[in-house]
Amino acid sequence: MRRSTTIYLILLAILAGVYYYLNNREEPADIIVTLEPEEVASYLFDAADGVPTGIRIESKAGEIVEVARGADNAWELKLPLEASADPAASEAAASQITTMRIVDTIPDIDLDTVGLKTPEYTLTVRFGDVKRIVSIGVITPTTTGYYALSPDGDVVIVSSGAVDALLNLLTFPPYLETPTPSPTATETPLPSSTPEAGAATPATATP
Repeated sequence: MRRSTTIYLILLAILAGVYYYLNNREEPADIIVTLEPEEVASYLFDAADGVPTGIRIESKAGEIVEVARGADNAWELKLPLEASADPAASEAAASQITTMRIVDTIPDIDLDTVGLKTPEYTLTVRFGDVKRIVSIGVITPTTTGYYALSPDGDVVIVSSGAVDALLNLLTFPPYLETPTPSPTATETPLPSSTPEAGAATPATATP
């Protein structure tokens, strides 16, 4: 047999083997990838309401603090007394309002059990002409959140850090600190000279 014929036969056998392998190998199992839906953050106040124009916090004990934007858009303290409000502290409270995230929703729970039948605190927020009211109950057993009654009437848990930041306004109302004027030096008048006792009074000529 010629050498070239042998080579052709060998190549043919190799090709036949490759063909057999490709047609009889096991197909890999289909990999099913399940994509978990992304958790959508839920907030206590609807972003569609805009930015707060007034914030009022009242405790069950009767403490009240209230700030509101004036005609010039500057924050003003309304309660416990009327005064100019610290713009930084008031703006921080307004920002806190818009980022109060709902940690969990608790369906079918007794309001008295979570301190919402007689709320520990009542938070009233104005967005222009729209008013939203939230009742705040007791802190959760894990101390990481507060039970709250949302504007929609749902019992939810809100982060304790967000709530505590607002409740601090009851203890430290955002007064605008005005600088104390520096004392000004006043000139002390020199004492006037008085005649010594016993000194002769100059006589006046009689006409």
